[in-house]
Amino acid sequence: MSTQPQTAPVPYRERYFEDYPIGEIVEFGDQEVTEDEIVGFAQRYDPQPFHTDRKAASDSIYGGIIASGWMTGSIAMRLMVDHYISPLSSMGSPGIDELRWLKPVRPGDRLRVRVTVIDSRPSQSKPDRGMILLSWEVINQKAENVLTMKAWGMYRRRPQA
Repeated sequence: MSTQPQTAPVPYRERYFEDYPIGEIVEFGDQEVTEDEIVGFAQRYDPQPFHTDRKAASDSIYGGIIASGWMTGSIAMRLMVDHYISPLSSMGSPGIDELRWLKPVRPGDRLRVRVTVIDSRPSQSKPDRGMILLSWEVINQKAENVLTMKAWGMYRRRPQA
C-alpha cells in the first residue's frame, strides 16, 4: 500500500460505497484558523479561558489562545464534506473511535485532512448500503498531526442497472 496521498478515482460527489477502495489515501483542504473563529466557537460551545481569554490563555500551560478540540473536529468535518464525503451516497456515521487531540491548534494555523480507507463491508441486513472505516488525520502547516480518529461511515451502494 502506498503511503502517498492519491486523487480519488471517481469525483467525490459521484462516489458510492464501491468507489472507496481499501488502502486509498486522499489529502485535501487548507483551512486557516483565526483567533476570532477560535474565540467565537469557544464562547458558544467550549468557554474555557484558554479558548476565550487572551490573558488567561497566556498564563495557561498553552501560553496563548488555542482552539477547542471540538472546533478542530468541526473544521475536519467541514473539509470532509467539501472534499471527500459524497452527498450522493453518504448516510451518516454510527460514531467515532480513538479520537486524539495531539497538538494545540493556534491562531494562524492552516489545517488539512488526510483520510485513509482502512476497511469496508457491505451490510448483511440492508443490501442497499455498506460501511466504510476511515482513519482521519488533521495536519497543520508544520506537517504535524493535531487530531486523529477512526470513524465508520454508512454509504449507499451503487444502484443496479
